[in-house]
Amino acid sequence: MEWKKLLCDDRVRSYKSNSSGDFRTEYEKDYHRIIGSASFRRMQDKTQVFPLDKSDFVRTRLTHSLEVSSFAKSLGQNIGKGIIREQKDIEFLPEYQGYVCDILQCAGLLHDIGNPPFGHFGETAIRGWFRANLPQIRFQRRDGNAQPLSEILSSQMKEDFCNFEGNTQALRLVSKLHYLVDENGMNLTKSLLGTIIKYPCSSLEISKGSHIKYHKMGYFYAERGLFGDLQESLGTHGHRHPLAFVLEAADDIAYKTADIEDAVKKGCITYGQLVRELKNFGAKLTGGHKDAFDKISHSLEQKYERALNRGLQQAEGNAVQNWAVYVQGWMINAATENFLKNYDALMDGSYGFHGEDLFTGTDGEFMMAALGDIAYRYAFQITPILKLEIAAQRILDFLLDAFVHAVLYYDTETALTEVQKKMMSLLSDNYIAIYRRFAERVEKSEQAPSQKEAEKLYLRLLLVTDHVCGMTDSHAKRLYQELNGID
Repeated sequence: MEWKKLLCDDRVRSYKSNSSGDFRTEYEKDYHRIIGSASFRRMQDKTQVFPLDKSDFVRTRLTHSLEVSSFAKSLGQNIGKGIIREQKDIEFLPEYQGYVCDILQCAGLLHDIGNPPFGHFGETAIRGWFRANLPQIRFQRRDGNAQPLSEILSSQMKEDFCNFEGNTQALRLVSKLHYLVDENGMNLTKSLLGTIIKYPCSSLEISKGSHIKYHKMGYFYAERGLFGDLQESLGTHGHRHPLAFVLEAADDIAYKTADIEDAVKKGCITYGQLVRELKNFGAKLTGGHKDAFDKISHSLEQKYERALNRGLQQAEGNAVQNWAVYVQGWMINAATENFLKNYDALMDGSYGFHGEDLFTGTDGEFMMAALGDIAYRYAFQITPILKLEIAAQRILDFLLDAFVHAVLYYDTETALTEVQKKMMSLLSDNYIAIYRRFAERVEKSEQAPSQKEAEKLYLRLLLVTDHVCGMTDSHAKRLYQELNGID
């Protein structure tokens, strides 16, 4: 792969400003398109870890995305300088450093924009619903035969829903659903779209035990044409965009440290427990990795002592917050060094063959593991979170059941019931218009009638997931209550 193509600033719909007073790069224009979108604003009411939390301290998807954006830009600055300083690639021009920073800054804002309400549990709930219901729900076809949805949809269509991913929905959202001018959505630069595709494979290619690029799907069947265009324009040809590794590292840094900070603030784990857990983890390590881990862990106690000496009333909380910032800087340096160390492998697409990320083999790998384990045991498994996840499951199950049964026969010769009509009226007019635009293209295609029927059914199911994913936590909860007559 070569940077000249990887940094392609073309858009799917060709657009170049003719304004002589507009000196922004195409990537800077992307930034303004993102922050001005309703989809970006809605993330302020979407869960990061603690669903429907009333505190103004803990992260939402929006604040998390802002942090990821900041870390991604910092990583881009470090990596760009490193490529030039170490002469890793003579084709990496000085101006590319700024482009890389801008792309990563935008990618950080976008990486979670497609996530459904209630955090990652929302993704799990959607996958679970489709896995359970696609074989059960029957659809009366044009020929009079009634078949389960799982038998009508193609293999990829079916697996798209059974392996639903918020990251995949993000590509769909920004490329189609944000309808302002046409069906190209925000019409962002191809380099940015390529960067947010963490897994350049279809739902049929998922393989957890192989190269990291196959661990999850990266695009829906509906976006297969766009994916192919991006691969060709960027010259990635089945490989991850190198900046996708950087974006992933920024995301890991943000949530691994923030989850601990939020957990302490919420009282899920105390300062003393965190110190003990880090010491216990460090005791299992040996050699240089242990020395580095112990040094970073001990700095937490040092920051606590400093807070006490300053007479701070919230010394423990202050120490954890400052320590998190320290860890973030340390992680940024580790990821930077690893990117430069593995530069050739990243550029030829071979890096990640055994599931490696930018922390693999570094001291940061062990700190990431420790923070993830601690957060899981102290924050993710506490009773209030489990209760909220159960509630979220019931909410999403109900909404998916109601909307899927409403859309089944929409835009067919079968008349809808009055309840189905009412449910259809609750769906986004924008998303319905997008469905009809692409359904018309299917009808005009040269496919067999049965294939057209299956593909339009697939688009209607996507209409449901589009609508549900566009909901905020509060909206989903409120709609569930209203439809069930709950005050």
